[in-house]
Amino acid sequence: MTAVDDGCAGTLGGSALLEDECHLKHTHTHSHTQHREAPMVVVWRNVVLMSVLHTAAVYALVLIPSASTYTLLWTVVCFVFSALGITAGAHRLWSHRSYKASLPLRIFLAVANSMAFQNDIYEWSRDHRVHHKYSETDADPHNASRGFFFAHIGWLLVRKHPDVIENGQKLELSDLKNDRVVMFQRRYYKTSVVVMCFLIPAMLPWFLWAESLWVGFFVPVLLRYTLVLNATWLVNSAAHMWGNRPYNMNINPRENRFVTFSAIGEGFHNYHHTFPYDYATSEFGCKLNLTTCFIDLMCVLGLAKDRHRVPTDLVRARAKRTGDGSHRTG
Repeated sequence: MTAVDDGCAGTLGGSALLEDECHLKHTHTHSHTQHREAPMVVVWRNVVLMSVLHTAAVYALVLIPSASTYTLLWTVVCFVFSALGITAGAHRLWSHRSYKASLPLRIFLAVANSMAFQNDIYEWSRDHRVHHKYSETDADPHNASRGFFFAHIGWLLVRKHPDVIENGQKLELSDLKNDRVVMFQRRYYKTSVVVMCFLIPAMLPWFLWAESLWVGFFVPVLLRYTLVLNATWLVNSAAHMWGNRPYNMNINPRENRFVTFSAIGEGFHNYHHTFPYDYATSEFGCKLNLTTCFIDLMCVLGLAKDRHRVPTDLVRARAKRTGDGSHRTG
């Protein structure tokens, strides 16, 4: 593993189900450091889609008793698989380059990312890098200083602030553009989402154990998709508001155990913002961190390597210097 220096910055993405505003024409604007008011424009299409999706997810809860045990297990498998496409893929690999992955693993994570349906890898990583560089400013796509609702889902229901677009266009993204897997997924993203997010999760239970297509569509597809979305969004919202700050009390991101559980290891958010290029996003390795366990397993299998890790003495020194006093060593 490779040791990295101390740093700052983190959070997770949106949903490509929503209207893509990343291709708006470039307009020259002032720097994000110069505060300016921008009118909030509601994207009603997104409001309707998110309302329908969450209503369908609630209805899916009613269908759970009628679902086969195999269908419920399949739903869990799809949840973990698609979540890894975000956490181990778009986040830790492509956004932060915190470890290196072989071609087979990159393909696996790209397929999982398509099942997650939260924008393609290129857009997700670009927006996440903007978030890290300009965290909790107008240039942050899901600026937590605007409140829980905005940070959780509201940012997807309105047009992006001009600063988000402007600063996203300034980033160096050649590593993403030169990654054949990233660009292939981007080119065929809509098709891959239809197949991975909707068709396979719904059809496989029907084909293999005669589950009804109705249950197959609502439980492994819509309920699972909604849960993965909200698990991701909780990193942007709850993990910026509730919890302790053992590493840096001068920033808002917190250590939040509930988010750690729901987002398979992404809730150690004060650590992640303090040391953003640590592949584990936590001082404690695999503890409560399924994503880190997955990456470690891939290294054992020879499919990943060069995990960046912050030295323990540096972590403790930083906690002593800027933490809130709640730091524990285990």
